[in-house]
Amino acid sequence: MPNKPGAKITALGTYVPPRLLTNDDLEKMVDTSSQWIIERTGIRQRHIVDKGVASSDLAVEAARAALEERGIAPSEIELIIVATVTPDMFFPATACLVQHKLGCPGAWGFDVSAACSAFLYALQCGTQYVATGAHKKVLVIGSDVMSSIIDYTDRATCVIFGDGAGAVLLEPADGNSLGVIDYLHEIDGSGGCSLYMPGGGSLHPSTHETVEKKMHYVHQDGQAVFKYAVRKMTEVCEKLLARNGLSGKDVDAFIPHQANRRIITATGDRLQLRPESVIINIDEYGNTTAGTIPLAMETARQKGILRKGSTVLLAAVGAGFTVGATLLKWAY
Repeated sequence: MPNKPGAKITALGTYVPPRLLTNDDLEKMVDTSSQWIIERTGIRQRHIVDKGVASSDLAVEAARAALEERGIAPSEIELIIVATVTPDMFFPATACLVQHKLGCPGAWGFDVSAACSAFLYALQCGTQYVATGAHKKVLVIGSDVMSSIIDYTDRATCVIFGDGAGAVLLEPADGNSLGVIDYLHEIDGSGGCSLYMPGGGSLHPSTHETVEKKMHYVHQDGQAVFKYAVRKMTEVCEKLLARNGLSGKDVDAFIPHQANRRIITATGDRLQLRPESVIINIDEYGNTTAGTIPLAMETARQKGILRKGSTVLLAAVGAGFTVGATLLKWAY
């Protein structure tokens, strides 16, 4: 294995808005059925924000929960990294808004945009800042209000996504074997046309025409994304485990991005993971993009699967395409 971890997760907090959008609700909004949604995705319900609630609001709630669990004040945070594809606005960064709302006067921060892989990318950024000794307390937050960019007349996408957030606190690992061990990230820009939001950027600035053409919503080639996700999530996990002298049988908790139940189970089968180690909660939350992995961490903890010393494998594939996997030992 590589050198001992330099950073570890010492607290976890999550938050989802209280309002539910169930499959039965969607049956009344678009030409679909609850049975079709469950069979294709595994989703039964998703949480949706009320009007006026932004990604920063969800992020702050999740961060507060993490800080409360650790028993520290917001003023102790030195760096805030927010993973999101639905920032409150183009600028300032959502991290700036979170810093102000949370009350972290000495902290700096930035956003990471890597779609469904963003939490893993942000986690690795935070890990490096702690491992190098630059900071001792770093908040990594994944937060998305996907309902803000979903067309609820498009049955191919509106059934998939929900809103939610999760936050972890990173601190020095103190030279022991607990913490973030290794990671592997990839991108493949040729897949950018398979999952994207075409409007609103410098290529297609917001106009009446872009709004009329529904260019400010998520556009997805579901088949292309599915095939790529199954293949690449397996590949990146195999590589990461192999270079650390491990196999699927050594994994206590596999916590993947919650995009589709079939993607998760196919990956678990290919990695020869024990079924009880594979964490799936997509039925409760849908795909919350950067929020899925921390939300699934909480599910694993509630089930008693995530314990001190557990070998944990995190994995994601997202728009871009972006790919990531992280190997760690749960520290508390």
